[in-house]
Amino acid sequence: MWQRVRTYFELEAHGTTFRREVLAGVTTFLTMSYIIVVNPAILATAGIPVGPSMVATILTAVLGTLLMGFYARRPFAIAPYMGENAFIAFTVVGMLGYSWQAALAAVFVAGVLFILLTIGRVRQWLVEAVPASLRYSFAVGIGLFLTFIGLNQTGLVALGVEGAPVRLGRLDSPEVQLSVLGFVLIIGLMLRRIHGAILLGILGTTAVAFAAGLAPAPKALISLPPSLAPVFWQLDFSPFWSVGFLAVVLTVFIMAFVDTMGTLIGVSARAGLLDAQGNLPQIERPMLADALATTFAAAVGTTTAGAYMESATGIEAGGRTGFTALVTAALFVLALFFAPLIGAIPPQAYGPALVVVGLLMVSPITRIPFDDLTELVPAFATVALMSFTFNIGVGMTIGFVLYPFCKLVAGRRRDIRPGLWLLCGLSLVFYVFYPYH
Repeated sequence: MWQRVRTYFELEAHGTTFRREVLAGVTTFLTMSYIIVVNPAILATAGIPVGPSMVATILTAVLGTLLMGFYARRPFAIAPYMGENAFIAFTVVGMLGYSWQAALAAVFVAGVLFILLTIGRVRQWLVEAVPASLRYSFAVGIGLFLTFIGLNQTGLVALGVEGAPVRLGRLDSPEVQLSVLGFVLIIGLMLRRIHGAILLGILGTTAVAFAAGLAPAPKALISLPPSLAPVFWQLDFSPFWSVGFLAVVLTVFIMAFVDTMGTLIGVSARAGLLDAQGNLPQIERPMLADALATTFAAAVGTTTAGAYMESATGIEAGGRTGFTALVTAALFVLALFFAPLIGAIPPQAYGPALVVVGLLMVSPITRIPFDDLTELVPAFATVALMSFTFNIGVGMTIGFVLYPFCKLVAGRRRDIRPGLWLLCGLSLVFYVFYPYH
């Protein structure tokens, strides 16, 4: 049996082992497990019940990650996206006044469109039109994005005031000092070339947090999951006849499209899964996995899902095949019953891991041609706006707009592939309809 599994996932061809893949899957799960608690908390502001929302979050992660593991055979985990959930909760429902049922209907339609475009190989055609310099900038931008999230979660970087949006956190705080300890622990283990350094760092920091009383230990280890009934298939398609709501659907679609594209390419670049031309072989498979996950997510009561940036932590731990994803999916299944324990892991434990992964993901910057402004300007804008707008989609779309602009001005129209013109047009539409609130 194990030999069949080894052959199916091509472990030898990827230079990995079962032990390394398991460690990678556990690492990925721990660094993204916060979504189990955070996603329902954000969607609760839109009126979605917390308990059922948690179950929907976990089920979406299980289905999507299983598809990624078995079908796409990639070491990526899938779960509801951060950013898209906030857009639905605070903008679509909170500011525009639509019901959460209507918002989920918009996500469902976007998922169906993803499926059709993927089956028709349109998404693959568009991805292949993205120039290499932008692909590498996605990895760098996501790395800095993860770094900022990690620094903020650990408290090392805090929100500032107008004119100085960020500032140094309270280094005299025990929680921040614990985060520094976590970072030093992970780096020390990596320097000693110990496999599973990130995972061991997370677990060690969590243990210190519990022992020092800096984070509350879980009151219970096991709990039965709440019923999914209050959110299952609660879709309201009635607003679809309004122009304003079509703009919401379009925004959800484009945000999810560029986020999944950027994450797949960026994380694959770090994993060494891209070919000589900078393409991800059989990219339609992971794309179909995230398209099906998004459609399923809306049906069971949560928002847009796709490949997670935190998959990079598992890749850094050695994960290279779909078996990593299967391990992560199995842990999400257990999380249905161990949610109190998973939710007890403090941000001071997984925040340093995100900083370390961000550090490791910036290496593709050396492959961006700094001596060619037509390549450098779009790549720089992508990296900068991903980080400074706290939005991966904004960074990617500005790259899609600036690349053809720079090439046209430089008289190098032939460098622009046909698919990039469509991406440029979609990006312009994104900025026209984006809700600036």
